[in-house]
Amino acid sequence: MADDAEEVDELTSEHIDVLRKREHTKASEVYLDVEFEYPEEDHTWEGSVPVYYRRTGVFEEQPEGMATVIEEAYDAMHPEKKEEWEEEQEDHWSSFRGSVTDKFFYELMDCEWTCQGHELPDNPNWARRIQDIKEDGYTLATERRHCDVCGENKTFLIMTRFPRGGPRGYETMSPELRDRIIKVLGNHDVYENRTRRQGLIPDHKFPEIRWDETVREDNPDDMPEEKIRQKFQLLDNQRNQQKREVCRNCFQNGERGTPFGIEFFYEGGPEWPDDVPKTGPEAEKGCVGCGWYDMQTWREELNEHIEETLDFESTAEGIEVSTVDAAPETDGGEEEGSGATLDDF
Repeated sequence: MADDAEEVDELTSEHIDVLRKREHTKASEVYLDVEFEYPEEDHTWEGSVPVYYRRTGVFEEQPEGMATVIEEAYDAMHPEKKEEWEEEQEDHWSSFRGSVTDKFFYELMDCEWTCQGHELPDNPNWARRIQDIKEDGYTLATERRHCDVCGENKTFLIMTRFPRGGPRGYETMSPELRDRIIKVLGNHDVYENRTRRQGLIPDHKFPEIRWDETVREDNPDDMPEEKIRQKFQLLDNQRNQQKREVCRNCFQNGERGTPFGIEFFYEGGPEWPDDVPKTGPEAEKGCVGCGWYDMQTWREELNEHIEETLDFESTAEGIEVSTVDAAPETDGGEEEGSGATLDDF
């Protein structure tokens, strides 16, 4: 705590008051709570500035780097920048008018602390809407605290006027590319191992929580198909969120994921390898072999391992194995089946 206090003191300057440093453990994010003064405009902004925020490629752990992010935030939050920034967002969101998410965005657009309980739209899946806004490149901070109106602890959120993609930039994806990725990957849900007409989203095989500023790259609409297959797989929203939780636990505790509870790794073991860094391009080596990283390859390797372990060609025990046709195309709903097969894993 003493070290954090010294860091905060170092970052405070004439018109920038850094109040404290705090960590959002679940999201693996670190914020600096600040108070910015703009004397010429007689304006003060109280908010939080992320200094470790994987979604926008900010990974500052040293005072010098944090000071740079704070200066960038001070400039972005200047009152004279507000009108231009809001006009840019209006242009961007014009194509999303009427969507569920845009109502949340406009509540946060004033860049002031907003209570989820009584100020955001009433929606049981509000966290997904916030996730959508973050994935669109916006920088938000979160804090859990008491709300006088709600009379209990609630989640508060605040947006900063950083450019979309943040001060360091973040991978964004056009709707056209998103649709193309789904088409190139054949609408194949790698978790369910079946084709679905709807409900699928592109998932980065290499999880964003292990990125640093050198991992980010542009996602052009004409991305080569080979690159798409190397970089993405398709999951539904529920499994995408589940993977995020698994990867967050791996990042924080070094425990690699086990889809379906199956402790099988075609490379490495159950713990994050000691000789692989936690973040950056080289970190991807530590993900290879985990089922969540590339579920289709993991399934194929698992089936091959089972076939090598058990002598399927032997009839000594009266075992017979036959191939199973691929699952039929569905519209994403539930379907009846005749029982589990190896390809269900």
